Amino acid sequence: MIEIEKIKEKVQEIILYNSEREVILLKISKLLKEEIFHYDWVGFYILDERKNELYLGPYVGAKTDHLFIPVGKGICGQVAQSNSTMVVQDVSSMDNYLSCSINVQSEIVVPVKREGKFIAELDIDSHSPAPFTAEDEQLLESICSMIAPLF
Repeated sequence: MIEIEKIKEKVQEIILYNSEREVILLKISKLLKEEIFHYDWVGFYILDERKNELYLGPYVGAKTDHLFIPVGKGICGQVAQSNSTMVVQDVSSMDNYLSCSINVQSEIVVPVKREGKFIAELDIDSHSPAPFTAEDEQLLESICSMIAPLF
């Protein structure tokens, strides 16, 4: 079971005691990966409106070749386009999936919004089949709301 309130408190402390956005995002990524067993890759993609693409921000986990993702492509690009959370319990079922690793079985991507507009996203890959629950969504959406003012 995820200790949502405990993790949210730790995120608030990270935001309070750090001033640089990149440091905050990296520390949040590390916290989530350490605290939640089924989070194997945790990172942020940030929108570059001019290029209509996402670029990779701070992350923890295996190295990825996906430094840039066009809006609309893959799960991350679809979330940028739809501006809503996407949970994929089995990535092999997705036609438009960009594979980061053969070990990834599931993914959750949550938008970061400022005044309702998409500005970035939190991307989490799991090597476990179908691990994501409503608790994951609730926690990650809260965190994305907390970090939105950083953008």
